[in-house]
Amino acid sequence: MTKIEAAVQQTRSPPRQGWLLAAYYRIAFYFCVLVWLLSCLAWSLPALLLVRIVPKRPGERIGQFMIMLGFRWFLFVMRATGVLRVDLSPLDVLRRDGGLVIAPNHPTMLDAVLIISRLPRVVCITKASLWSSWTLGGGIRMAGYMPNDAPLPMIRRAGEAVRGGSQLLIFPEGSRTGRPPVDRLHRSFALMARAAQAPVQALLIEADSPYLSRGWPLFRRPVLPLVYRIRLGERFEVGENTEDCVARLERHFRAELPPRQPA
Repeated sequence: MTKIEAAVQQTRSPPRQGWLLAAYYRIAFYFCVLVWLLSCLAWSLPALLLVRIVPKRPGERIGQFMIMLGFRWFLFVMRATGVLRVDLSPLDVLRRDGGLVIAPNHPTMLDAVLIISRLPRVVCITKASLWSSWTLGGGIRMAGYMPNDAPLPMIRRAGEAVRGGSQLLIFPEGSRTGRPPVDRLHRSFALMARAAQAPVQALLIEADSPYLSRGWPLFRRPVLPLVYRIRLGERFEVGENTEDCVARLERHFRAELPPRQPA
């Protein structure tokens, strides 16, 4: 039985949960999903207008701050309802570090939300399809995020953003982890760090649930609460040999992360 199949079975028969607690978690989970969708729409739609009238540089700062604020609000709701347990304080020390490439492992789709909620000057590499999304498209356009459909312009723009003092969030695996603890890394993060002459900060994310991992849809309820752990990893300098940086980061992930995320 795969990790996702085991978790689905758990959602059908929650282990040793009374019916009242199980009913509460069901309501709380779908309430949080509703808050997520409404919160994203509440900013994305105005941002589609503002991105056309606010000057680019101040507009990006406003956009980045508003996404941080929205994600922080959403996580507050998840914590207050008991749906989520996580300590994000290790990320706070990165606030004072400008010109940085942040490279986490990627167990679930929630990873970016957790990280951006603590850092006000983050730009991201996003899927190009998100730019046409009603819930996220306006916000990511205004924040100056970059679509992943044009590698060379993406690397150039990322380097410019980091040299300008922003922090670049990029998942070196390219997509959510398929084979824990980490999939083979792509070298794009190292190319961007070299172009920006910036260090690479590793982040280590551990999740006790496969919720929003590869193949898990938003509306499928997992066993609750969700428990995450985020740690700062090593910081790497990128030399001329980007493949060496890629290999060092992958070894670091494999040494520090458990062989499999618990189901």
